[in-house]
Amino acid sequence: MPTKTRQPALLALEDGTVFRGMAFGAQTEAGGEVVFNTSLTGYQEVITDPSYKGQMVVMTNPLIGNYGVNDADLESPRPQVEALIVREVSRIYSNYRATESLDDYLARHGVPGIEGIDTRMLTRHLREQGALRGVLSSSNTQADALVDKARALPPMAGSDFVKAVTCRAAYQWDPDDMLSAPWQDAYRARHAPVPLPPVAHHIVALDCGLKWNILRCLRRCGLRVTVVPAGTTAAAILAHKPAGVFLSNGPGDPAALPYVFDEVRALLGQVPIFGICLGHQMLGLAFGGTTFKLKFGHHGGNQPVKNLATGRVEITAQNHGFAVDADSLDPQAVSVTHLNLNDRTVEGLRHRTLPVFSVQYHPEAAPGPHDPAYLFQQFRTLIEQQ
Repeated sequence: MPTKTRQPALLALEDGTVFRGMAFGAQTEAGGEVVFNTSLTGYQEVITDPSYKGQMVVMTNPLIGNYGVNDADLESPRPQVEALIVREVSRIYSNYRATESLDDYLARHGVPGIEGIDTRMLTRHLREQGALRGVLSSSNTQADALVDKARALPPMAGSDFVKAVTCRAAYQWDPDDMLSAPWQDAYRARHAPVPLPPVAHHIVALDCGLKWNILRCLRRCGLRVTVVPAGTTAAAILAHKPAGVFLSNGPGDPAALPYVFDEVRALLGQVPIFGICLGHQMLGLAFGGTTFKLKFGHHGGNQPVKNLATGRVEITAQNHGFAVDADSLDPQAVSVTHLNLNDRTVEGLRHRTLPVFSVQYHPEAAPGPHDPAYLFQQFRTLIEQQ
């Protein structure tokens, strides 16, 4: 594999902190909120997660890119991060499923990266100062100018990135659409295919930045899924005659999305509802609660969450910068079902009388690897009980 010539690159933060390294991916400039992710693997899923729209991601694992990129592990059609920040990007990749290198993949989609900086120092800085706006550039290495650009970026609080990542029209999701990768024939030759269960119920998924593996998990539970854009009215959703409604993950500030959570409020009591991540926050707001911004958010595959009903601790994958304020909820109507054991923030909600529940973390990401997988079956059971 030929070695590319690396160009100098610079990462400037709004507080004046500057990191100098070498560029990879696209040779361009990008800006956004800088956050860190503590996952050891899964960089491809992180990069293509629409929840990262508007953010530049620091991977704390020092070597990224060693197993390349493949079509089947995508969570959306393209990278969603504004930029990728790593200690070292692998010059080679080794995986029979891989179709190209991480470097080439980012370059093809116009996403810049920077390597060769002290990501430990940067992560500690973000933990102490909180998530910061930043600009990454390989075309402009004037530090003062880039710091000024970082300060001019809109803050994440109050920003709506959902409109940039939601689907443009409703569609029926077909799992066969996910099986077009060039290596699939070889994969099937090595592994017996897992048959999908027959469809038992039809649901509607509200796409605020939906990850594809959530759709796979819903289908494996026997649910046929119609995906609709964020902002679809409650009446239009109910016109599909769904047995249930799923509220997806997504980016940005949940409080900036009244066109979503007002419609969610209108759905309460109409059909069973299950929300994940931003969908959880939409339900918190629909219940009459409020949300707040976390200092540096939860991003990674090692977040411990306690299920208050069972007492069990689940190791979860998370990607969010906001949380539901437990004190803002009516305890007579809504119960907190899960808590984050690192900072005691709300990780799950359930309505006491309506068939509605949610979790802040990502059960489809399987970091435990299968600690929270029961939640999809719980949704189906809730539908059948109605």
